[in-house]
Amino acid sequence: MRSLLPALRNQQHSLKHATLAALFLLGSGLSACTAFNDVKTNISESIFGAEPANPPVELEEIKSSYETRIQWSVDVGSPGRFTYTPVLADNLIYTVNAEGSVMQLSAETGKTIWETELGEPISSGAGLGGGLVLVGTSKGHLFALNVNGKKLWSAVLSSEVQGQPRYYDGTVIVRTSDHHIYGIDAADGRRKWSYERATPSLSLKTQAGIVVDSGAVYAGFPGGKLVAIRADNGKLVWEATVAQPKGVTEIERIADITSLPFVDGPLVYVVAYQGKVAAVDRQRGQVVWNRDISSYVGLTSENNKIYLSHTMGSVYSLDSTNGKTFWRQGNLGYRHLTVPLPLSNVVAVGDLEGYIHLLSQDDGSFVGRLQLGSKPLMSLIAGSNANQFFAQSRDGHLYAVTYK
Repeated sequence: MRSLLPALRNQQHSLKHATLAALFLLGSGLSACTAFNDVKTNISESIFGAEPANPPVELEEIKSSYETRIQWSVDVGSPGRFTYTPVLADNLIYTVNAEGSVMQLSAETGKTIWETELGEPISSGAGLGGGLVLVGTSKGHLFALNVNGKKLWSAVLSSEVQGQPRYYDGTVIVRTSDHHIYGIDAADGRRKWSYERATPSLSLKTQAGIVVDSGAVYAGFPGGKLVAIRADNGKLVWEATVAQPKGVTEIERIADITSLPFVDGPLVYVVAYQGKVAAVDRQRGQVVWNRDISSYVGLTSENNKIYLSHTMGSVYSLDSTNGKTFWRQGNLGYRHLTVPLPLSNVVAVGDLEGYIHLLSQDDGSFVGRLQLGSKPLMSLIAGSNANQFFAQSRDGHLYAVTYK
């Protein structure tokens, strides 16, 4: 059995290697190593607990240009070890918890309209499409509910479901933790096709799923690989290498894509941990540009700008046509940021102490701040109007936030 304990002990005060250890998804040869799991747990607690390996940069007072407030908050249940992103549709919010509950809430009040118990831990966020609410579990089950919360069918997959299930033209597309992607018939849960890749012996633990757009499924994999497959039959269209492993040790050579790709026009954008951010041509799978920026939570794009949370805590605004930097906000170091959320004139980003930071889209300066709670925020989504958004935290709370 290979042991990573010496490397981890030698670098336990390094955020880079502590984060890697906390994110490891180990092969079967290592998963039985109790000592390693204990170290991994301790390091994970040091990152996300009260005493991070590298303490978060202290926040300086800012002059707010916006009045930011909590419109409502509600306890929707603990996410456990999973990361969820709520979904908004028709002024309704769909979310889940690790105890197995699927919920529909009013976006105006946060009031629960219905709640359905699935009886096993939910590992994916909720997905919507074709009149279905779609969720996956840690036991490898995919459930389809109608918009009133009634169970319609379930399908058995090969392993834990990760990321949000997607719907496209009568097919539910879902990814599992063993690097399989499945196409499931939305009418009855029958398997239509599957795509699989070899599982590496050492890679980062990730809950990144898939993105579906215009009949193509985009997914990132270990080793800096981005693939496009057909949504109707699962056939590979192209594979692009967006980050090359480099370094001496296995830890240093990890360059996995641990977050969702983002599709915008003719390009798909992707970022790898210890790797690069890149723009890839959707038709040919050729890398149009790339540059050395690392992230394990991901990026988004709007109005020809890419917004990216760096591994070490900086927020970047990049030119989507060539990757050049418009601005960089570097005063949020080691604060374990969420994916940035572009809104009207601002970019919102959450951190490990429950703060929401509003940054100017023009220059990245701080224009607003609000603490929602004391626990880390894991996801932000846009609201029903231009000055509203929703945030979900690791203590199980869902917040509606407004600013003006």
